[in-house]
Amino acid sequence: MSSIVIGHDMADKNTRDTERVPVPAPLYGEVKVYQPMTILDISLGGAQIETVFALQIDSLHDFRLSLGERSIVVKGRIAHCHIGELKDGVVVYRAGVEFIEASGHVQSAIVHFVEALKFARRAAAAAIAPAIIEGQIAE
Repeated sequence: MSSIVIGHDMADKNTRDTERVPVPAPLYGEVKVYQPMTILDISLGGAQIETVFALQIDSLHDFRLSLGERSIVVKGRIAHCHIGELKDGVVVYRAGVEFIEASGHVQSAIVHFVEALKFARRAAAAAIAPAIIEGQIAE
C-alpha cells in the first residue's frame, strides 16, 4: 500500500542551500506580473494596445510579445492611455506604448514581423482577417 504526502513541515527537514534570516520589520518590494493585452497595431517604435486596466502615463513596463513564431520582451513607456470602449460590460482602455531600449534582436524581430504583415496585406485579397497578436504586460 502506498501513500501520497500532500504537505510536510519544512522545519522538520531544511533543504535550503542558504539560511533564511528573519527581518525585524516588514520589508516591501514589488512583483512583476504579466497581464493579458491585445495589440491593435505595431511598428518598430511602439504599439497601440488594449487592456482591461488603466496604465499610468510615462510609466515603464516590460512587454512580452508573441510575434508569430517568435517571442520577445521589450521595455516600453506609456505615452497615452484613455478609455477605449465598453465590451461585454467591461471597460477597455487603449494605450500608446513607445518601445525603448530595444536590443538588436528585439528590433530585428519586430521589423521582420511588421514587414511580413505588410507583405501579407498587399498579397491578400481584401477580405482576409488580420493576424492575431498575443501579448502580456508586466506591471
